[in-house]
Amino acid sequence: MPKVTEEYIANKKKMIVQAAYELCLEKTVSTVAMQDIINRTGLSQGGIYRFYHDIDEIFADMLVEIRKKVYIREKVDEIFEKAEELPAGEVTFRIFDMLAEFMSEELMGVEKIDFELSVLAMNAPDRVEKILAGAGGVGHKEYIMLRTSEFFKKRLESGEMQMKVNEAELLTYISSAFSGIQMCCIVNNCYHKGPMAEFYQPERLLRTMGKTVNYLLGIEGG
Repeated sequence: MPKVTEEYIANKKKMIVQAAYELCLEKTVSTVAMQDIINRTGLSQGGIYRFYHDIDEIFADMLVEIRKKVYIREKVDEIFEKAEELPAGEVTFRIFDMLAEFMSEELMGVEKIDFELSVLAMNAPDRVEKILAGAGGVGHKEYIMLRTSEFFKKRLESGEMQMKVNEAELLTYISSAFSGIQMCCIVNNCYHKGPMAEFYQPERLLRTMGKTVNYLLGIEGG
């Protein structure tokens, strides 16, 4: 039997992960099964299980590939490279405008998958914990929160901001409000085009959220 090379294994795994990604766009994440991937790739059941023990291991590698393609970290770094020259309120708006641009571009792709993983986490937390552990590293949302928190702590120390809530309350609000906006935009634009779809657009909602965050930070003119 010929020796299986590392390149062969990498190519097969890439094909499996790509099939999983395509299926997650066509179906909901929670309904994608191993048999779907077998059908899509044309591999046998034994062929699939040579590389992955279960669907969640495939999803973990899919997240790794998604993170490689997503440009959010680079955009965040670009914003904070110039942040010291800008008013704190402008930094907030640039962060939320960047998120709105990304959400608009990826509403039917990465954002849909991210939202459905959040839903899966409510119904099967052990599965999502395993997926995230397999993907490793820091997620894009966590990276944004980390960089933003570091920046605003400096501005608080300088007296530029007088927060109206404590840090835990602010971070909880940002996380829950963003998830709510993500859900409303996806539900009204991806699953069905309802009469309210024109109102549930990332640019409008995330700009309003930016204004709210500036107000909670105590930024004048926020």
